[in-house]
Amino acid sequence: MNTKFLDNVLLALVIIGAINWGLIGFFRFDLVAFLFGNMSWLTRVIYALVGIGGLYMISAFGRIHSRKK
Repeated sequence: MNTKFLDNVLLALVIIGAINWGLIGFFRFDLVAFLFGNMSWLTRVIYALVGIGGLYMISAFGRIHSRKK
């Protein structure tokens, strides 16, 4: 799989997760739970993918940071 494609997909997931956390923090509104049900299997899968995406983006941050040197 193309690393750039994976980076873009996971970055999009992390952004979605960040927006969802912002909505929770500011308005106590969980968009993912609203759309897919409160802790349904699909909601849990989305949360898990966002978490995995966040962990993977740590490595992307390292790759970006190493290119600047």
